[in-house]
Amino acid sequence: MRLADVPVVGDLLESGAEDRVFDSLLLVGPALILVIAVLGRSAVTIGLAAAYVLFFVAYVLYRGVRH
Repeated sequence: MRLADVPVVGDLLESGAEDRVFDSLLLVGPALILVIAVLGRSAVTIGLAAAYVLFFVAYVLYRGVRH
């Protein structure tokens, strides 16, 4: 069994550079961490982090259901 054969992981590996939404999420994540590091922990930064994680999980589930 290869790693690409695992249902959700295989879809993530296939998305690669051809999926602009996923690539954007991967690029936004470190920028969001930098913003949180600079601004510190507050209601705004916690909300941004929660929104990012929720959108990321929702998109991964969407990709998993779509395939």
